[in-house]
Amino acid sequence: MSTTQHNSIEKVGAQLPPNQKYRPFPPVHLPDRTWPDKQITEAPIWCSVDLRDGNQALAIPMSVEEKLEMFQLLVEIGFKEIEIGFPSASQIEFDFCRRLIDENRVPDDVTVQVLVQAREELIRRSFEALQGAKRAIVHLYNSTNPAQRKIVFGMSKEEIQEIAVRGASLIRQLADENPQTQWVMEYSPESFVLTELEFSLQVCEAVAAVWKPTPDNKIILNLPTTVESSTPNIHADQIEWFGRHLSNHDSAILSLHTHNDRGTGIAATELALLAGAQRVEGTLFGNGERTGNLDIVTVALNLFSQGVDPKLDFSDLPRVREVYERTTRMEVPPRAPYAGDLTFTAFSGSHQDAINKGFAAQDPNGVWEVPYLPIDPKDIGRTYEAIIRYNSQSGKGGVAFLLEQNYGFDLPKAMRVEFGKIMNAYADKLGREIGAEEIYGEFRREYLERKSPLSLEFFRSQEDENLTQISAKIRRDSEMLELKGRGNGPIDAFVSALGSVGIGDFAFKSYAEHSLGSGAGSQAAAYVAVEKGGATFWGAGVDSSIERASIKAVLSALNRAI
Repeated sequence: MSTTQHNSIEKVGAQLPPNQKYRPFPPVHLPDRTWPDKQITEAPIWCSVDLRDGNQALAIPMSVEEKLEMFQLLVEIGFKEIEIGFPSASQIEFDFCRRLIDENRVPDDVTVQVLVQAREELIRRSFEALQGAKRAIVHLYNSTNPAQRKIVFGMSKEEIQEIAVRGASLIRQLADENPQTQWVMEYSPESFVLTELEFSLQVCEAVAAVWKPTPDNKIILNLPTTVESSTPNIHADQIEWFGRHLSNHDSAILSLHTHNDRGTGIAATELALLAGAQRVEGTLFGNGERTGNLDIVTVALNLFSQGVDPKLDFSDLPRVREVYERTTRMEVPPRAPYAGDLTFTAFSGSHQDAINKGFAAQDPNGVWEVPYLPIDPKDIGRTYEAIIRYNSQSGKGGVAFLLEQNYGFDLPKAMRVEFGKIMNAYADKLGREIGAEEIYGEFRREYLERKSPLSLEFFRSQEDENLTQISAKIRRDSEMLELKGRGNGPIDAFVSALGSVGIGDFAFKSYAEHSLGSGAGSQAAAYVAVEKGGATFWGAGVDSSIERASIKAVLSALNRAI
């Protein structure tokens, strides 16, 4: 082994243990913080950055046509500020910006936004792209945090601030030269959360001094969590500290741009809103660099679940997801909040039972109180059909719910237990999820199609001196039996008639019935329990006549008992 190799190995061996390579994020000294006692009572200003921050993170960026479709979707959802790209970065971005303006695709109440670094040629190109826009946000940024000052730029704080001021001055000049557009100025100290708070404030104040905002024409100060590096409470402290120390606060809008490196971007945004932020930049379903941007869908629907109007329309969330997945070629995870395939799905038997009872008890005009479901799925375009799914871990509640929701069968409580055990054994045997159609198939096989050894061939009843008289024909294997009987009702008379032909070693235990639909042509379902040999057996029957449905249910129960 050479000396060089030996030294290299010794150097590797001397490295710090992995956990000691990192330092805890320093807290903000804010002992009188106020945000923990506040509530979010209104929606923030939303700005979609899907067409820039989301698009640049795609392996295959959206085509112009796909961008146009995405832009239209964002407009329909209700975004009033949409960052449409980085027109100085590529010809495609420039052309898309021009197409929106030249083809008059931007509604009067929507403001387009473009991002630009603090470099003269890029700023001039951005203004060229925005020529003719009615209203536009020019979003200027430069890096301010210590690591980038030292490692990337090799610049002092003063030099970094001068870059921001120089860029802001050119934007002010070009805006004044193009008064036909209503200009809104936005500045981001990139990696705000990693920059010294005092320096972030200093640079923002310097930019504001150039742009001279007023309460009627406010500056947007965007404070990005470019790389999420702290717990959400520290981020909230940063925002509250900044807002407290910002001069001319009534002429500024504090904006958030939260990434999700720690997986807490949503929580960080919500706490920062409590801390005084007024505007949120993000993307649909959290698309963006690395672990992604803030998921605006989730934050908006979180507000919705608290009774706050989010001012964004996600009433057809499946369509929003479809357009997003098709144009970005990304996928919404199955357990993503609100939009995932499994979001409103319960496999646990106890959860299924609680959801089932919750739906039954829910007042259509009352406050939403269905267990395990934070919002009503139909409010975002989801259906009840797939809310509860069934596997071997599920219980009787899931089976009953699926039968009722999909096929109208409202099984008696005791029958749910019996059929639940049957379906658990069936699911155990298959070792997979069981769909509603399969559950219905097993229900039919186990109850409705049980015609051996006894099957009904004919049945008629009539009232006779306060008693019911029946005549019937049943087939027992290959033998045809004629029955006649009297009783307090059709079932009582039929059971009595069965005894007369030697089929009487059972006790009638329970009965329930209901309609399977509405209108003259609807069918009826009947459920009967009999006791035989010390065990209880349920049966079910369906017919256009409730009497025949009841008799079929009796025979179904007996066939299962014999």
